[in-house]
Amino acid sequence: MRRDEPGKAQGKDDPKMHMTVVMPKQDPKVRVKNFEEVALGYTEELALAEADRCLQCKNPPCRKGCPVDVPIPQFIDCIRQGKYAEGIAVIKSKNALPAICGRVCPQEDQCQAKCVRGRKDDPVSIGRLERFLADWELEHGVQVPERAPPTGKRVAVIGAGPAGLTAAAELAKLGHEVTLFEALHVGGGVLSYGIPEFRLPKSIVQKEIDYVQSLGVDLRLGYMIGRIHTIPELLKDGYNAIFIGTGAGLPQWLGIPGENLGGIYSANEYLIRVNLMKAYDFPEHDTPIRVGKHVVVIGGGNVAMDCARISMRLGSTVCLNYRRSRNELPARKEEIENAEEEGMTCRFLSAPAEFHGDEKGWVRSIRNVCMELCEVDASGRQAVKPIASSDFEMPVDTVIVAIGQMPNPIIQHTTDGLVTDPRRGTISVDDDGRTNVEGVYAGGDVSTGSATVISAMGAGKRAALSMHEYLMNQGGDRTSNGN
Repeated sequence: MRRDEPGKAQGKDDPKMHMTVVMPKQDPKVRVKNFEEVALGYTEELALAEADRCLQCKNPPCRKGCPVDVPIPQFIDCIRQGKYAEGIAVIKSKNALPAICGRVCPQEDQCQAKCVRGRKDDPVSIGRLERFLADWELEHGVQVPERAPPTGKRVAVIGAGPAGLTAAAELAKLGHEVTLFEALHVGGGVLSYGIPEFRLPKSIVQKEIDYVQSLGVDLRLGYMIGRIHTIPELLKDGYNAIFIGTGAGLPQWLGIPGENLGGIYSANEYLIRVNLMKAYDFPEHDTPIRVGKHVVVIGGGNVAMDCARISMRLGSTVCLNYRRSRNELPARKEEIENAEEEGMTCRFLSAPAEFHGDEKGWVRSIRNVCMELCEVDASGRQAVKPIASSDFEMPVDTVIVAIGQMPNPIIQHTTDGLVTDPRRGTISVDDDGRTNVEGVYAGGDVSTGSATVISAMGAGKRAALSMHEYLMNQGGDRTSNGN
């Protein structure tokens, strides 16, 4: 379909112009019984209608809200004209993973938060339009852009998550020889092990990885840097620069009595077993998982919502236990709404104080303490404190602790002199991702702590551009032995 006169289908005063075009999704009663994608995506007709809402601002503030600087009005205008191949090329000039970003990026807090139309009406659904073009390309064939001439420089990228994939893609397009090391048996990092199939199908992740490889990136799976090789060894091996994008995969715990009882999972273990090892499909896949009838998820972020929604699909009733109020929930509004539509209940201003077990060593209840809001803390949210003599018991079969993650310290411990934050375990970097070790860069959750996919991608892109400058002006004097 082609429309050379955008906006013709709807007049400026049409009420439909004030409200975003709703994306179809599975009915809650149906989707809670399967692991298929919940959001079904825009049809061509719906995408054209939503694209018509874009005001095509000459100085678009939406672009300033994008961590990877996608030319948003330009790709939306391509949709309006039916030029889909041109539209996806515009996006991929800045963003190597649009099918992923269109699904999991929190656009409502970034580009869409700055949309001019959003000042009076609903903002344009930029993320849904990005997904439409990305899915169109996956259906019609991915075009691989031309690479710059080879520079003769070798780069090692550690971690095939969103930061590493982005850095690898950018460096490859700039003409560098890129090796991407991944510790797990599949690429994607948190995209593969952390985000459920019904939010981000693994087939989509793999296609995005395939695209990065098509740029010439050498992906090596099952390579845990810090064990098989160290950073100093890679530098001696002829790599001219290194990017560390290993994420934050070390779970944080509550540190309360009874936390070692059976039936208590970290969110990391739970998500890895279900998403990466496909425990939800047991016995067809040979990874079982024990989930009781009554599940309590402790936390309030997107990870907590993912754990809750998985548990309901495994047949459990789920209660979210969060120490602040609903207003402070850090999860995306869309994910909270989806979880509650599927049956999740919430207990706010409640914090676990102790786990109690049965005679076999399995958790059977949680002793909670009621909390109250007080002054704003360093996070910008209201802090909480316990209310005296407010304890109560909550019966439970399974507990999932989803209160955050920290970087795994293997690389930090095997790289002499690398400066890290002793409290958070993150690698210290400047705005362009440089560490204190020459030629070594880092970005994403390994340098910030747990954050969003798109922020990790932005860090990977900034670091790649800085690495390119380093390689072309200062780096490259290391002697390669041909390995």
